[in-house]
Amino acid sequence: MSASIKKEFVLEGLGCANCAAKMERKINELEGVEAASINFVTKTLTMEIEQPHKVDELISSAKAIVKQIEGHVIVKEKESNISSIPKVEEHYHEAEGEHEHKHSDDHGESNKAEYIRLGAGAVIYAVAMIFKFSFWPELILFLVSYILVGGEVLLRALKNIGRGQVFDENFLMTLATIGAFSVGEFPEGVAVMLFYQIGEMFQDLAVNRSRKSISALMDIRPDFANLKIGEDIKRVSPEAVKVGDIIVVKPGEKVPLDGKIVQGESMVDTSALTGESVPREIKTGDEILGGFINKNGVLTIEVSKVFGESTVAKILDLVQNAGSKKAPTENFITKFARYYTPVVVISALVLAFIPPLFINGITFSQSIYRALVFLVVSCPCALVVSIPLGFFGGIGGASKQGILVKGGNYLEALNNVEMVVFDKTGTLTKGVFKVTEINAEDKFNKEELLGIAAYAESFSNHPIAASIVKAYSKEINKESIRNYNEISGNGISVEVEGKKVLAGNNKLMERSGIVYKKVDSIGTVVHIAVDSNYAGYIVIADEIKEDSKEAIKLLKLAGVKRTIMLTGDNKAVGEKVAEDLELDGVYSELLPQEKVEKLEQLDSEKSSKGKLVFVGDGINDAPVLARADIGIAMGGVGSDAAIEAADVVIMTDEPFKIAQAIKIAKKTRRIVMENIVFALGVKIIILILGAFGIATMWEAVFGDVGVALIAVLNAMRALKVNKL
Repeated sequence: MSASIKKEFVLEGLGCANCAAKMERKINELEGVEAASINFVTKTLTMEIEQPHKVDELISSAKAIVKQIEGHVIVKEKESNISSIPKVEEHYHEAEGEHEHKHSDDHGESNKAEYIRLGAGAVIYAVAMIFKFSFWPELILFLVSYILVGGEVLLRALKNIGRGQVFDENFLMTLATIGAFSVGEFPEGVAVMLFYQIGEMFQDLAVNRSRKSISALMDIRPDFANLKIGEDIKRVSPEAVKVGDIIVVKPGEKVPLDGKIVQGESMVDTSALTGESVPREIKTGDEILGGFINKNGVLTIEVSKVFGESTVAKILDLVQNAGSKKAPTENFITKFARYYTPVVVISALVLAFIPPLFINGITFSQSIYRALVFLVVSCPCALVVSIPLGFFGGIGGASKQGILVKGGNYLEALNNVEMVVFDKTGTLTKGVFKVTEINAEDKFNKEELLGIAAYAESFSNHPIAASIVKAYSKEINKESIRNYNEISGNGISVEVEGKKVLAGNNKLMERSGIVYKKVDSIGTVVHIAVDSNYAGYIVIADEIKEDSKEAIKLLKLAGVKRTIMLTGDNKAVGEKVAEDLELDGVYSELLPQEKVEKLEQLDSEKSSKGKLVFVGDGINDAPVLARADIGIAMGGVGSDAAIEAADVVIMTDEPFKIAQAIKIAKKTRRIVMENIVFALGVKIIILILGAFGIATMWEAVFGDVGVALIAVLNAMRALKVNKL
């Protein structure tokens, strides 16, 4: 079976969240589309196509669906290469307050013309209300006012009916206001349309500002690079720079690409990537990442990654695409909206024609008016706009704190965390090992034992191996090393200058039949054997991170029931760390596959709705990260493996940010639930009052655009996560 092809498009001019939900549903129904998602906040359509030979056909069908639902929307394909990601705000080029529902071919002038039209309509409406005219002049004034204020809504309603889009808000408002005229409520018909139009403008303004606030949080993309060519410096786009090129970053500029500093020293602001407010000192020889801001010195950097592969591009792509992984609540609201409007419209028809036939004292004129109230309040835009904004705001706010959440589904899942399982090295501990003890047997001295161990470990990337090589500090002649073999979970077997060397834990000694000294140490013990004879052992200690203990306490306060540690280290080390941090449990001396087995056992112990989180360093913990409900990588700045492997990445390596991520998730869900209860509550109350003739169309319009505006403004609180 061939792999699915992913295509992304920008939907320029998309302004109706309810329409976006309809587009998404219809595109998902196309045969050959594995999954389709529209992110209303970033105006992007993502399609996964499972039949490569039908790509062009399915893209054409998707474009036709978009045109059918919103004829003015322009569909543009995004380049698949990450390096082509535009600055986020380029997608939001509408002038503030532009009324996207009322998009025209010449939208540069549309705002101005619209304000003039609404103003003229409002003046004529005021004249008709203030002065007493006879029936016909009054009717003409109200009609002229109505056409000026709502003519565009009428035209769109007719166009949409032609496309088969009946239950949209243009049609509902047209029906409701024409209905008001038909029962003699001229002033109310005009006033409701005027209030609706003004409300829509404010709603669009709020959504536009929300988009800009979110895009500002994610705007870590550098604008240019100062490329050094000989003695000259040329300003180019970051995409034009190749690996090995030399770039210069002046004070106040954004570092455009990942690289190594070859000259200069400075303080850099890393907050855009890590959320850390304290500037970091860097100097010649240090690695530096794109997205950092150079504070004072001039830095000369040798580029190590092209822009498409750089950390900043991957983070930007990750956060921008987070909206395509929708939370269960978002999916529920989309389904709910699909049925809600038709149900209310059918109820309106029943309310219009049934009561006068069976209830004395109710005229058709009264029952039709009550039905019109139903129609006005039936649009679900308040929910369909504010819920995705809430989740995207939470994701954007988290990214500003150096917490990358890959989708609304993961953000929502963080609300139900019952168990957090930690790796030890590099997660709860610093992963910076130091040789603290060398014990050699009679035939060897300490220097010789350390040298043998350093040669044996010289090909390994493990932090323990690196600490031994660093402690030896002499040059290693790798030509004298033969038959290197890393035995997973045990250690290393290698030939050094013709002698067979074993370096590893108790298990390696036992499986090789070596008689060794059993050591009870709180450090990691590396036993050494030469030609099957025990040569001694080296103890390497790792420090616990400063905030690890606080992190465990914060997780308990956040409602996590159990905190467990899994480690491949020896029992003494594991139990000492667990005791210091007050963990609920620890499992030591585990091989990588045993970690997965232990995780599956722990997973079976949680409740059906509870979630299990695994926190690892994202490099050698990929299988466990993938198996957990939510995999959190203590990625550290620039760990590509972490960004790829996990559902959530903590860019600063600080465990306390796990609790912060849970708090952000809980705040986001609280805001989303507030919006759902508020929007549905107000609509239901107005529907009930309308059915009994108590609510007028004024209240109904508030139940539509007023509620949507308040819900959008409330959703933006999700962005503010600083004081959690």
